[in-house]
Amino acid sequence: MLGRAAGMSAPRWRGGALDLRAALRSGGNLLFGLFVAAVLAFTLLAAVHSPDDPLLHPSSHQLTDFLTSATSTSTFLADDSVLRTGEDFNSSSSSSSSVAEASGGDGGGGVVAEAVPFIKLSDVASETEKAEGATTERAVTVDTDTAGAGAGEGEAAGGAAAAEEENPVAEAVSCDTEAPVDCTGDRDLFNLLMRTAIERFPDLHFYRFGRPVAVPGSPMECDLAWRFRPAAEAQGRTTYYKDYRRFVLTRDVNTCNLVVDSVGEYHSGVGAKRSGRRKGKKGKKGKREAPVTNTDFVPAKTQMRIEENAANEGTAAAAAEPVLVVGEAVNDSLPVVASESDFSRGKYLIYMGGGERCKSMNHFIWGFLCALGEAQFLNRTLVMDLNVCLNGRYTASGKDEEKDFRLYFDFEHLKESASVIDQSQFWQDWGKWHKKDRLKNYYTEDIKVTPMKLRDIKDTLIMRKFGNVEPDNYWSRVCEGETEGVIKRPWHFLWKSRRLMEIVSAIASRMSWDFDSVHVVRGEKAQNTQLWPNLDRDTSPDSLLRTLNDKVGAGRHLYIATDEPDKSFFDPLKEKYATHFLDDYKELWDENSEWYAETKELSNGKAVEFDGYMRVAVDTEVFLRGKRRLETFNDLTRDCKDGVNTCPASS
Repeated sequence: MLGRAAGMSAPRWRGGALDLRAALRSGGNLLFGLFVAAVLAFTLLAAVHSPDDPLLHPSSHQLTDFLTSATSTSTFLADDSVLRTGEDFNSSSSSSSSVAEASGGDGGGGVVAEAVPFIKLSDVASETEKAEGATTERAVTVDTDTAGAGAGEGEAAGGAAAAEEENPVAEAVSCDTEAPVDCTGDRDLFNLLMRTAIERFPDLHFYRFGRPVAVPGSPMECDLAWRFRPAAEAQGRTTYYKDYRRFVLTRDVNTCNLVVDSVGEYHSGVGAKRSGRRKGKKGKKGKREAPVTNTDFVPAKTQMRIEENAANEGTAAAAAEPVLVVGEAVNDSLPVVASESDFSRGKYLIYMGGGERCKSMNHFIWGFLCALGEAQFLNRTLVMDLNVCLNGRYTASGKDEEKDFRLYFDFEHLKESASVIDQSQFWQDWGKWHKKDRLKNYYTEDIKVTPMKLRDIKDTLIMRKFGNVEPDNYWSRVCEGETEGVIKRPWHFLWKSRRLMEIVSAIASRMSWDFDSVHVVRGEKAQNTQLWPNLDRDTSPDSLLRTLNDKVGAGRHLYIATDEPDKSFFDPLKEKYATHFLDDYKELWDENSEWYAETKELSNGKAVEFDGYMRVAVDTEVFLRGKRRLETFNDLTRDCKDGVNTCPASS
């Protein structure tokens, strides 16, 4: 019985084993099916989802807005009427991270705290009070050499005796109203000039004053320089400006106190202009900041902040964005490799050929920043060609012309922020040392060779050669596809030329930095009624007056950035506003201007045309500094920027 029972149980056990294997097989099929479903779902999401370029997510949303209509594809095109570079989007991260500090600052309720506080009247007054506390009160008599001085001698003596009884500490002194002023050594005079500047320009924030400088041959005049920012930009861009003006002084005939009679125009105080290369300590990222010397005035709070930054230099907490100072001396000399050993130890990247040449400047910038981003990713020096082919659309001749990169961009900032070398200098050094030191180069013509694949290349030089077939020969193609999330275009390395920004500063200063601006697009677009059916009507003088009526106050300075060649078209606006155009300031770039002299020297004695790209760049930068800004396709017309049915869905 037991044997039969055991024999009968065996088949049931074998049957149980068969059921277990079937269950495992079914479970495996189920898991595989779930895996396939997940892959299909992921593929579907990847196909329909178009992610933003990670480079478009810095602290500033303005960069994203600027490029929303132009992705990183090789067919990148943008409206050439508005050209912006890194400094336009370079909001102060330190400011945005210091909101909590703002509420406790002096007079700063709701204002973002700045990395360096600006100088207030109270800061200057406190210095004056300290000086006054150490002196005694004086009753001043003025030596006027009048004819009736002897007649009133007795009365004056009696009055002086009475005054002495009432105020025994008073001391009578004489005063020469024609005595030369001591610009450099008189602290009270320094305070007077600073207070006058702060009161005269209420729309500016002052951050540093240089010591006053005497004017040769003018005993009653002093030149004073200062660094400032428009108050409206205190929470925006990190651009600073430098101005230096001439102060004419007189003495009050009753008190003998110095009084400022007049303040000169923008950059009139040439004696206070510091020439030569800016000095300062270069940090890890190439930031070069002129040190505050004992001849400069800074308030106690500012000095404390500077000392804290100096103590923390080299630490992550002290990392700061580079500062653009318009008005400082420009040093855009070419970088030179110090020695053969330095050159041989270096690693280099060069782009050869490419379809960016002679395209629009925006197209060039998009590709150039891709190359700069790859060089940064590979930790290599970018070998760059400083000869830029300027498209004929920007030139007076209508033909493509060779121009110097430094005419348009701040090369000093670029070479201090990134590792770059001029192509001609590089090939000269390469020719001398590559055979001797057995330097190798890696050559590729395939844009599918990504920067990630080149990261392990040890050769001294990586050379990317681009062919002649567009659009595959665009530099920007290197930063597309899988590379898009790895290479970040370093917009903060590329700033506009400070010589051009100096013109922007001069124009804004002529309007005391207190103006509104409107960007009026007309030209070919206004004539093309198929793509822009309402533009011509909406930008007519009558329409402009109706639109501006509720947005810009009567009598205000109104800067009009426009491509309309006939400026008399806007004459009806002059009845209500003080209108200004770029061409109103031609003396800033004519043959007698500082810009003309410097650019001619930069171009080896060849005169430089103030070309179309420069005009658009300056026009746009002045527009962006208006207190109230009105754009054509956002504020003046219902038409879409790129033509009918191209407006973003959100609008």
